[in-house]
Amino acid sequence: MRHGKRVNHLGRTASHRKAMLSNMASSLILHKRISTTVAKAKALRGYVEPLITKSKTDSTHNRRVVFSYLQDKESVKILFDEISEKVNERPGGYTRIIKTGSRLGDNAEMCIMELVDYNELLLADKEPKKAKTRRSRRGKKSSGATPSAQEKVETKAEEQVAEVVEEVETAEVIEEQEEKAEVAEEPTAEGEEVKAEGESAESPEEESEPEAEQEKDPKKE
Repeated sequence: MRHGKRVNHLGRTASHRKAMLSNMASSLILHKRISTTVAKAKALRGYVEPLITKSKTDSTHNRRVVFSYLQDKESVKILFDEISEKVNERPGGYTRIIKTGSRLGDNAEMCIMELVDYNELLLADKEPKKAKTRRSRRGKKSSGATPSAQEKVETKAEEQVAEVVEEVETAEVIEEQEEKAEVAEEPTAEGEEVKAEGESAESPEEESEPEAEQEKDPKKE
């Protein structure tokens, strides 16, 4: 009887079981998904998840400890360089077991074991979590279209902001129009000054002509 025996020996000696789990863990790290029996997958989950947790802190000591379990340089490198970045924010539960039915030969329960953060289909279906809101003590919100006090305040604030923006825009338009008007008036003022100077220059000539005529008249007489 196996009363109180929590470890599943999987019908193997200790050395054989250890080598098998080491190879399965390396395959899971390299390929991110393996197909095996449910009993082996449950045993592998307790073997590989502590190693993934160790990979979160990249140090020489942790790399040597993980290598002592996996005995594969390539899988250790991928675990510390690639997988540790994906699972950095996950507090455990790095693997998933999906049952696929029974095997034909011995009717053993089969499954697919995969790393949770590498199933793109399930990650794409997940919706982003909604932010937690504080529940009101007055009860649930009614389904009608009556806006809450916070919504009213927000709409009023938006209206005030829109009014301020309109006032600023109108002020800018008025300033631009005034500037254009000043620019248009400046050439006219200069033209008037030029005309006045021209008239003042012509007036002495007109005055000199009658004097010349008067000077000529006495000679004729």
